[in-house]
Amino acid sequence: MEMPAPDVTVIARKARVVERLKGVLAADAVIHDEAETRAYECDALTAYKCPPMVAVLPATTREVSDVLRICHEEGVPVVPRGSGTSLAGGALPTADCVILGVARMNDVLETNYDDRYIRVQTGRTNLSVTGAVEENGFFYAPDPSSQLACAIAGNIAMNSGGAHCLKYGVTTNNLMGVTMVMMDGEVVEIGGAHMDSGGLDMLGLICGSEGQLGVVTEAVLRILPKPEGARPVLMGFDDNEVAGACVSDIIKAGVLPVAIEFMDRPCIEATEAFAKAGYPMCEALLIVEVEGSEEEIDHQLGLIMDIARRHSPVELRESTSAEESAKIWLGRKSAFGAMGQINDYMCLDGTIPVSSLPFVLRRIGEMSEEFGLKVGNVFHAGDGNMHPLILFDANKPGDLELCEAFGAEILKLCVEAGGCLTGEHGVGIEKRDLMNVQYD
Repeated sequence: MEMPAPDVTVIARKARVVERLKGVLAADAVIHDEAETRAYECDALTAYKCPPMVAVLPATTREVSDVLRICHEEGVPVVPRGSGTSLAGGALPTADCVILGVARMNDVLETNYDDRYIRVQTGRTNLSVTGAVEENGFFYAPDPSSQLACAIAGNIAMNSGGAHCLKYGVTTNNLMGVTMVMMDGEVVEIGGAHMDSGGLDMLGLICGSEGQLGVVTEAVLRILPKPEGARPVLMGFDDNEVAGACVSDIIKAGVLPVAIEFMDRPCIEATEAFAKAGYPMCEALLIVEVEGSEEEIDHQLGLIMDIARRHSPVELRESTSAEESAKIWLGRKSAFGAMGQINDYMCLDGTIPVSSLPFVLRRIGEMSEEFGLKVGNVFHAGDGNMHPLILFDANKPGDLELCEAFGAEILKLCVEAGGCLTGEHGVGIEKRDLMNVQYD
């Protein structure tokens, strides 16, 4: 049987678009060979793939403007891409689109310690923002687990958080201004190096809009002085619900840790084998960290550990050194990679009221039995941002579809409990068809 001939019109259109893009970008910044475009066929949600027509890697705001103007004139869809770490299919291409990646836009443009801000190109990785200011005693607060690789552009698109967002907030709480290129190539400045601006909160609209309103090329980010010190404590429990109740009681007591992280047994076992962080083998693990002076830390941890003791922990271990603290956090930051070594999985990020943690964890366990798929839970417990990892076999027919159905039920549960579909991963294509669960 003969294969159908390629559509001449499509080939001609691609050739014209490629030629125009090469006129405004460096030769190696326009990727159109079919084999090379496969590097951009998906993000970290690898269940769905589609190579783009073309991928481009501009290096400046002007080049982004030129690319978007050309695509607007040619009627070509554009999908912005940061580092491709999105877990929701936020950077999934279509076959007729141009992927606009910002990976080459990674410069620090301005640093102001007096007014506590840094201006960067948005291809810069999250962790390298702190790297640019830490010698002067400052840091950038949002810290997603993928912070070594994820780009500020993607953090803004998805309003990313991280382990320390309980105290410092998510991206929107640390974003002061953006330079954004509209889809017709117009460049706009919104916000800036000041606390707030008059009129409508356009910055709040842009942060979390998943690249649908424009491409953010530069960002003004709030930087903060490093705290005097920080110390985590490990809490092990024999039951997920008990651990959830402990989290709720800590928050109700009015204590504000910098982070409260939750891991259940499947994640503990995988992470311990991978990172050897010295975690206790129990059903549920909490990592609670506080910061401040030594006196403040001692006082806060004293209150928190008293609350934990009321829930009969099987282990209660306070870090005694910087090395031990680093090891504890290495385990948590390695959790997603560790789980990936043992199974295919889909990671969700529904968000719920903290008081609903015991109920939602119990229901996820019950649904796991109903669907016949195991679940590993690792998440930001302090603000109720769930990250259930549904384990499945990508090579087993029907398993992906079963996993998706299970995931949909978990996200519906989050909404029913008074929460929402996403905390920081975004809607992407993963939750696109679930939007009517939360909105009419």
